[in-house]
This record gives sequence, C-alpha cells and structure tokens, in this order.
Amino acid sequence: MQNQWSAVNSGPLTGWGRYPVVAAKTVRPENWSAVDNYVKNANSDALIARGMGRSYGDASINDNGYTILLERFDRFISFDNNSGDLHLESGVTLDEIINVFALRGWFPAVVPGTKYVTVGGAIAADIHGKNHHRDGSFCNFVKAFTVIVASGERVLCSRQENSDLFWATVGGMGLTGIITDVHMTLKPIESVYVEKTEIKAKNLDAVMSLFDEHEKNYQYSVAWIDCLARGNDLGRSILMLGNSIAKGDERIKHLSNPLSLKEKRQIQVPIDSPDWLLNSFTMGTFNSLFYAKQMSNHHEGIADFESYFFPLDAIGSWNRLYGKRGFIQHQTVFPEETSREALKTLLTMSSENGWGSFLAVLKRFGPQDGWLSFPRPGYTLTLDIAVKDGLFEFLKELESVILNYGGRIYLAKDAFLSAEGFRKMYPRFNDWQKVKAKYDPKNTFSSHLSQRLEIR
Repeated sequence: MQNQWSAVNSGPLTGWGRYPVVAAKTVRPENWSAVDNYVKNANSDALIARGMGRSYGDASINDNGYTILLERFDRFISFDNNSGDLHLESGVTLDEIINVFALRGWFPAVVPGTKYVTVGGAIAADIHGKNHHRDGSFCNFVKAFTVIVASGERVLCSRQENSDLFWATVGGMGLTGIITDVHMTLKPIESVYVEKTEIKAKNLDAVMSLFDEHEKNYQYSVAWIDCLARGNDLGRSILMLGNSIAKGDERIKHLSNPLSLKEKRQIQVPIDSPDWLLNSFTMGTFNSLFYAKQMSNHHEGIADFESYFFPLDAIGSWNRLYGKRGFIQHQTVFPEETSREALKTLLTMSSENGWGSFLAVLKRFGPQDGWLSFPRPGYTLTLDIAVKDGLFEFLKELESVILNYGGRIYLAKDAFLSAEGFRKMYPRFNDWQKVKAKYDPKNTFSSHLSQRLEIR
C-alpha cells in the first residue's frame, strides 16, 4: 500500500497543544486518485485526515493506522464575484482565502482565532468566531461538500441532498470520511478594519450584564477574563466589541486602499518555555497587568482585521510558550440558565487550585444546528492550561461539574474527556452514530480522539 503514496513517514505527532504525543505514520498524497485508492484498500488500517494540525488535542492524530496530510489540496476551483460563492478544495486555508479575496471585497463570514486552518478542518470542527451570537458557525455559510466515504465512493452532500451525511460531517471531527471540495459563501466587506470598543468589568456579574446591554449592537464580541482573580473580583474582564468599518468612514479616509491588509512580521518563539516560568505568580502578575493596562473603563479605537481577529498569529510557534510538555485548551459551553453559576464555579476551581491561564476567553453563543457541533445558546469559557502533574485529576473534577450544569466540551480542543461524559454532553450522538454505521460500517475513519471516546 505504501507504493500508492509519495512518502510514508513515521514519528511523533501531536495537535497544536503538543499533547498527547503519539507514534504516527503520516502520508502526503499528491493527488485525489491516490486518496481514493488508499481508502478503497484500507482494510484494517484506520485513517484520519489532517489539514494544518491546528486542532489542539488528539482529533487529527492516529496511532492505529495512517494520518493523511491534505495541505497540498489547496486549489481554488471557481468564484462568483456577484454572490460570493466560492468552490475550492478542502486543503485551502482561511489565510489563503483572505489573501486572495480581501482585496476584492470578500472575507470568510466566520473565522476562529487563527487563520491557519483549512476549510476541511473548519467543517470537521464546525468552527465559530466572535460573531456566533449573530451569524452562527462556519457551516452556516457552507452550501455543500463532497466526501470520500469508506467504500471509496464520492458523495456530494448538502442540506437537501444526502443531508444525513452533511449533518454528520459538520462537527464530526473527520470521522465520516475525507472532504475533497467545498461550496461556501464569502461575505462582502468594504474595508479590512473594525471599530472596537473595550469596556472594563469588575467581575463576572458585571461582564455578563455588559454582554446583555451591548451585544445586540455589535457584530463581534468577546471578553478577556482574569481566571485567577478571587472574591469580589472573580471574573473581572475586558469586554471587546467590534463592528466592521465602511469604506467612507472618516477614520480610514487617508488610506489609499481600505481593503489592503498590511503585511506583518511574525515573531518566532525559538525555544520551549521552562516549566518554572508557568506558575500562579507569573500568570497572576500577567493577568493583573493586562487588566490594569487599560486605564479608562471605556475605550474606543480601530483595528485592522489581522490584529483584531488573529492576534496570536503574529507569534509563530506560540504553543511553545507553555513548555515542552505542552498544554490543553479547555473550552466548555453552558446553557443560558446555568451559565452564571457554572462559570463562577469553574473560575473558583481554577483560581483556588492554581490552574490559571494567560489567555482566558469568554464569549456568548447564539442558536446552532449540527449533531456534534459544539456551540449552543449560552456562554463559553476557554482556558489554556499547561500540562503538569495533577492535570488529569483536575480535569476529571471539571468534567463532573460541567455535566452537573448541563455543559459540553469542545471536541476540537479536547484531550481528556471520558467516553461516558461525551455521550451525556452530545445528546444527538445516537443520530450521528447511525450515519457513521451507514457510511463507515468497518470504522475505517478513526483517530486517537475517537478511540479514547469509544466512537465506532
């Protein structure tokens, strides 16, 4: 079978969080015919597709078969400049879409915190952004896609055609097959700038009130939250709101082309941070300084798309900042009715047990479709936590609390969730599993994540 591929490599492989590390065999096919043949002849080998590897945990790694690297499948096929309809291969990244189409006045309708993700990966994880409360997830702007299923057949699916496979693939973490090409819709833009408003909140109650007060007036909303603050300061935050700027706005009139993105120099992290650097004192100091740096309680300004949507992309290999053992990005969402108490509980546990995060993020979700899609109406909290002794035990405690408040964990960032917890958090898993059995009866598409969660 290896002769079908341009190269077969064996070695350690991780997600973006660099945990866990597995011994993996990776293959990088040159064309779709090679992928077709490999799927048809997989036999007992498990397969999982991988784009840029930006899922944080173990969703795009496989130690029981082959991980298929798809970044070479990066062609644009067609584009309608009147409607914004774009047909492209699944290995195209959001960065490549932005570089080509922003100057033409088009932009992806939903972007996550990094532009270095493939469109196929964006569908598999059904990614979300700062505008979920208004626009929903990435797949709200996907019309159709083609999937190579376990039989080797290519199946075109949409909300009308083969809709069961469409909804199982959206958020399905690559476990229904390999996405080859995608029909999606870009949104029109008049500039690559955002007017931003930053409001300080003294605690969690205050920032949730600010979301209620302001969110309806803004396209984008997100809050940085101090996860180590305690007492009356628990959950102190800076709410960051934004709206796109029109081309005739006085603040950007001096620009020769408001659709031109500035080329930014990327800073590289050359080495892994030492373990001793990541402790409650250093993280607490950073959080206090970050909160204090905004002198006024209300600040307004403008920002370009790069710095507003993708601030961490300015730092190459920023995942090394958490040390050689790696980190987990723990993201959970709670329904509206339990969000306040649930978030207070999680923040208190994080603070009291020293599991702090430099970059804790709070967002509000709107309605969402999708059987395994992560978002649901309510609040979502994201914590970056360095891997160190005792983390597994702490996350097990968190899992119990999350279940108690009716929350769920994002699979694209998970590395610790139990199989039992997964089934309770995703009540439509049984619907999804029927489609999996229909199109992949031998469980050809499998990953470290699916094996851990006993998905088959």
